[in-house]
Amino acid sequence: MSPEQKTLPPAPSNDTTQPAPPVGSGNCRAVVGVCAFLVAAVWAVFGQTLGHEFVNYDDNQYVYENPQIIQGLNLKGIEWAFTHSVMANWHPLTVMSHMLDCQFYGLHAGGHHLTNVLFHAATAILLFLTLRGMTGALWRSAFVAAVFAIHPLRVESVAWVSERKDVLSGLFFMMTLGAYVRYVRKPPSLGRYLTVMFLFALGLMCKPMLVTLPFVLLLLDYWPLDRVANVTDATVTDRRNHFPIQRRLILEKLPLFGLAAASCMATLFAQAKAIQPFEQMSLSLRVGNAVISYATYLGQMFWPSGLAVFYPFAAGGVGVSEVVLSLVLLSGISTGAFVLRRHHPYFMTGWLWYLIMLVPVIGIVQVGAPARADRYTYLPQIGLYLLLTWAAADLSAGWRHRHVVLGGCATIILAASICCARTQTSYWQNSETLWTRTLACTSDNFVGQNGLGTALLKKGSVDEAIAHSQKALQIEPNNAEAHYNLGGALLKKGSVDEAIAHFQRALQIEPDYVEAHNNLGNALFKKGNVDEAIAHYQKALQIKPDYAEIRSNLAVALAKAHGDYANTLVQMGRDDEAIVEFREALELFPDFADARHGLALILLHKGQVDEAIAQFQKIREQYPDQAMASFDLGNAYFQKGQMDEAVAFYQRALQIKPDDVSTLNNLGMALLTKGMVDEAIVQFREALAFQPDFALARTNLDKALLQKEHP
Repeated sequence: MSPEQKTLPPAPSNDTTQPAPPVGSGNCRAVVGVCAFLVAAVWAVFGQTLGHEFVNYDDNQYVYENPQIIQGLNLKGIEWAFTHSVMANWHPLTVMSHMLDCQFYGLHAGGHHLTNVLFHAATAILLFLTLRGMTGALWRSAFVAAVFAIHPLRVESVAWVSERKDVLSGLFFMMTLGAYVRYVRKPPSLGRYLTVMFLFALGLMCKPMLVTLPFVLLLLDYWPLDRVANVTDATVTDRRNHFPIQRRLILEKLPLFGLAAASCMATLFAQAKAIQPFEQMSLSLRVGNAVISYATYLGQMFWPSGLAVFYPFAAGGVGVSEVVLSLVLLSGISTGAFVLRRHHPYFMTGWLWYLIMLVPVIGIVQVGAPARADRYTYLPQIGLYLLLTWAAADLSAGWRHRHVVLGGCATIILAASICCARTQTSYWQNSETLWTRTLACTSDNFVGQNGLGTALLKKGSVDEAIAHSQKALQIEPNNAEAHYNLGGALLKKGSVDEAIAHFQRALQIEPDYVEAHNNLGNALFKKGNVDEAIAHYQKALQIKPDYAEIRSNLAVALAKAHGDYANTLVQMGRDDEAIVEFREALELFPDFADARHGLALILLHKGQVDEAIAQFQKIREQYPDQAMASFDLGNAYFQKGQMDEAVAFYQRALQIKPDDVSTLNNLGMALLTKGMVDEAIVQFREALAFQPDFALARTNLDKALLQKEHP
């Protein structure tokens, strides 16, 4: 060692920054106990989500209406995940995790929720183990991990299927930290460094918010890893001599910064259309809202009430006084962290962890319409938990009954967090409960009004849905989604012309609104304007070629199929084109029963009976307890002339739905064709008993009676 190096001051001595002690049997039991507690606490809060539904906020586009996702995980899907974005985000690993869920659980929402819960529990455990490995402080690390696991602000990230990207990226974030600690604590190794890079890259492919992780590693170098020497009291010469060590730590992170830069570029490309232009949202508004959001997240950490899935910008913008007060608070904490950095370095690490990790989502680059979001705090607030936990432990040093006081306070905090988080999680039971709670906690929330209106429409409460959609338009008159939702409700009510007007207005605001083109096509088709409907379906498919539902709608319009599919009389139009579209829809979504049903009806009408029967059989396999599937097969075998099979399927349909007059009539015809006149008469009379004005059944009964009199 050179004389210059001997003059450097020693590394700061702090009992909280020592490596983890050797794990004895007692210590090992404590670690296992903490891990078990974390799992139990996560389950106590989030286990209820296994009985929750999907919600109508992004879950449709991420999962249950996404034809690529619902087909499960396969090579074609993996390729699609890496070459496409979903909801203006490029996160292929998150997309593949949704595919894998569909592979295992189908569209049973509870399975998708279970995956989120498992990922979150694993992340909490890894946070505990990593912190303990870095600091050697078991109970402090345990408390930080426990608060992270069950704080009410975590609910949005865990209880929302669409936020898989949070819990999955969080898992890789913790794995990256753990790999980095091993890299630092052991002799230099390229393999261990590449492991850090690999895990970081995987995390970025789950959610690009992890771009700040290299900065977090630099903070951990400062504390608790003590890789940055304390040069506060060193001479100028010493500082110059020590600078290469600081520079080495930065250079060491350059490959990681390179990965972060690449992720930023991919994200900006994917979110190009979702980023709000400065013409619509000024820089001053963004900066003011960012300052307020930093302070608001702090307040919500201590008092997590009034949490909502969507926080709109205030109608009048941000208040100057609120910005100033928030700025004073943030400046004061920053100053305190800087002043205390020498003897309490965790202040600097924890506070900067919070500030830096929020930068990508703080709204300077504004994506979408929310002013802030609970989910954005998922990883950033770990820094605050760490800071406060270590500060409380240091502050209480020397107290009598210190462990009793700290243990009691920790118990109260965790118990209160579990109760509050369980209640907050219950609001995510379904779309109606979620948006009802959101509207109770916020004002002038057009997204909440839209969401509740859509949920009520699905429930069948059409008038209530219309009322909420109208409220959304009062708040945001030029919101395309609100016009679209109101149009959908009016169409369901039967007000076709009004619905068409709102769909057209939505398309004036947003010309490439695929769903609006589709529903406008539906409304025009319902009105009888088939050619115009076809034009809008085709326009929608130009924008989004892989939309199975629209291909099916186009096929129906091309075939000019009227009435419900129970009626096998299809007015044939451009039937060959319709068959192509139905097949394309089924290629995109093999379980799309409506498309398969339409295809089978056209094939049956064209005389391709065997292929029609094959399609009907697939529907019956998919829905064995559906009367319609057996009814259709009965019709197909009737047309083929195989009356025994026709009778068998009609009888199966009647076992499921005994009062279906069409099935009773058709069974009677099949029996009559077989010469079983008395049995046929029984079926016709039963049909008329259920529906006395059923003219076809009465005509067939007359024929049967005549045949009985004159065999």
